[in-house]
Amino acid sequence: MSISLSLPRADGGVEAYGLVGTPTERPAAMPGFNRIAYAAAHVVSDPRRDARPWEAPAVDWERTMAFRHHLWSLGFRIAEAMDTAQRGMGLDWAGAQELIRRSLAEAKTVPGADLACGAGTDHLDPASTRSLDDVVRAYEEQVGFVEKHGGRAIMMASRALARIAGSPDDYRKVYGRILGQAKDKVVLHWLGDMFDPQLKGYWGSDAFGPALDAVLSIIEENRDKVEGIKISLLDNACEVALRDRLPEGVLCFTGDDFNYAELIEGDGRKYSHALLGIFDAVAPQASKALASLAAGDVATFRAVIEPTVPLSRKIFEAPTQYYKAGVVFLAWLNGHQDHFTMPAGMQSARGVLHYADVFRLADRANVLDRPELAAARMKSLMAVLGVA
Repeated sequence: MSISLSLPRADGGVEAYGLVGTPTERPAAMPGFNRIAYAAAHVVSDPRRDARPWEAPAVDWERTMAFRHHLWSLGFRIAEAMDTAQRGMGLDWAGAQELIRRSLAEAKTVPGADLACGAGTDHLDPASTRSLDDVVRAYEEQVGFVEKHGGRAIMMASRALARIAGSPDDYRKVYGRILGQAKDKVVLHWLGDMFDPQLKGYWGSDAFGPALDAVLSIIEENRDKVEGIKISLLDNACEVALRDRLPEGVLCFTGDDFNYAELIEGDGRKYSHALLGIFDAVAPQASKALASLAAGDVATFRAVIEPTVPLSRKIFEAPTQYYKAGVVFLAWLNGHQDHFTMPAGMQSARGVLHYADVFRLADRANVLDRPELAAARMKSLMAVLGVA
């Protein structure tokens, strides 16, 4: 049965669009990968209890945990309480604590489930930060919370540190202090200013070369405490430069939502593992691709994952920090939640043309798991937004 609906065009007109995609089959059992693959997971808001969505957004914990089970069943590790979960853009530290606590407890009920948790300084107002010790104490609080509940930390980039650091040595001091105290190995996170403008000049320089030298020096000085580093600069050449210079045993996790397919496959010498927000939205397809790669079937890996790249580039287009809206949009279309609302009303960060393009690209990449449901929900959204 053919499915069609009306979608807006950039010229102001409307066109009939017929769906062409085929849903991706689910694995019979949790698949195995030869790459470490973290999916950065979103939270599901609860509009029925969301009286103040901008100030104190309510979370639907049942649906939020169910989505984590969905990711685990497909073979992913979860990167919890990261920017995909709207850290600092709707989810505050109190909400993140509850999310971390619940997810760590939930993981214990699932054989083979694994996760690591974002620890940053987002409860510290950058404007009121006066010293590096303020940043250290903030990191200590969050890393300590994760460890107290049995978790491993992903050391998120700090807006407060970016604001007050005067040189790469300041980053070295802060990271050295935190890594020296960590109980387990930590994943570092290099998040570019396209994701968060307040992180401009991270590691002490606006230029890539000096910033790379600075972060590599931190890793070298603390290599027994660093599992790896996620790099999110949306520039594959930068990632390869970092990857080629990492010490033996320190892993490179791609956070490049524009070029992840080629970076995960590798160049014949080295490859990247993955810690990606787009895996939240394309989990079945990424799971099938990664399982094929582990089986040595590179052709299937490419055939499945490469069509998701144009979709990811659309979702992560500038202003990139609003990519979260596209991720949750697809979760709604695919039936993982009953509504398209987000903490802080973030669904309003993108417009109708963006969502129409995401819908088309998701269909062509076989990402619409339940096409009839997706089309029905898209029709209802178009009606609300005034598309006849």
